[in-house]
Amino acid sequence: MHAIELNGFGGPEVMEWTVTVDPEPGPGEVLVEVIAAGVNRADLLQRRGLYPPPADASSVLGLECSGTIVALGTGVTDWQVGDRVCALLSGGGYAEVVAVPATQLLPIPDGLDPVAAAGLPEVAATVWSNLVMTAGMRAGQLVLLHGGGGGIGTHAIQVARRCGARVAVTAGSDEKLARCAELGAEVLINYRRQDFVEVIAGESSTGADIILDNMGAAYLERNVEALAPHGQLVVIGMQGGVNGTLNLAALLRKWGTVHATNVRSRPRTGVGSKAEIVAAVRAQLWPQVAAGDVVPVISAEVPIAEAARAHEMLDESDTFGKVILRIRD
Repeated sequence: MHAIELNGFGGPEVMEWTVTVDPEPGPGEVLVEVIAAGVNRADLLQRRGLYPPPADASSVLGLECSGTIVALGTGVTDWQVGDRVCALLSGGGYAEVVAVPATQLLPIPDGLDPVAAAGLPEVAATVWSNLVMTAGMRAGQLVLLHGGGGGIGTHAIQVARRCGARVAVTAGSDEKLARCAELGAEVLINYRRQDFVEVIAGESSTGADIILDNMGAAYLERNVEALAPHGQLVVIGMQGGVNGTLNLAALLRKWGTVHATNVRSRPRTGVGSKAEIVAAVRAQLWPQVAAGDVVPVISAEVPIAEAARAHEMLDESDTFGKVILRIRD
């Protein structure tokens, strides 16, 4: 098969579409012929040598894909060859074929573009596991989402609104904020000219009940300041650095909680596993996807031969939502 291999670590130019060894499905796995793969910031970090894959994962980039099952490993009974699926991966999505644990598959609902479906598994697993399973999001809460115009942000807006939460977002342009509003965000914060702590204080006398943060160190102190009593800060990214100052006195006064999580390093099965998250997503979120109430937000579809361009797009100011790599028509 063909796959994107890294010719060293560095810029987008180190990615090469080349022939490599075909994967084989192990026990409990299926083989998926890939139609498309989602591009995530973790892919950019791995390309630069800053985010190595788990020991049992493919070294090929790609944390989510869509496609068709072409082979079953031993012990797989809930899926059939020919099923259209999208999948949460620990790696391997930038390829023509990928082996996937059957517990990390989701069916592509009728009517959903299979290429667009490639942009759902990673964001759905991230948003649902953090906002719902970890922070216990519920109706009436104020939820602050940093990076509202990104893949996770655009998905989280929709999920939070359908849970009955009030949504605040940060983004770097009024154009992106307007599009966030179309998805359901109510409190719109341009971080280039507004202080989100001040805006949140003006919207709520207590603060944000949940903050989903992709910045890490750069926002740590101000996130704690913006929390409501018993509020929860969930850190899922470190775009603003890894070493910050945590004011424990401020956190204690608010009875606050700081979580730091990711999906990729979780075990396949068991408590807190990828299988547990995907099962929850399928049971509770997927009916909303099938009904069209939660939709993939796609900024661009790029041929796999232009993977370098796709990576560059993630840092461009006009990118809103997900970038998708099309592997085959």
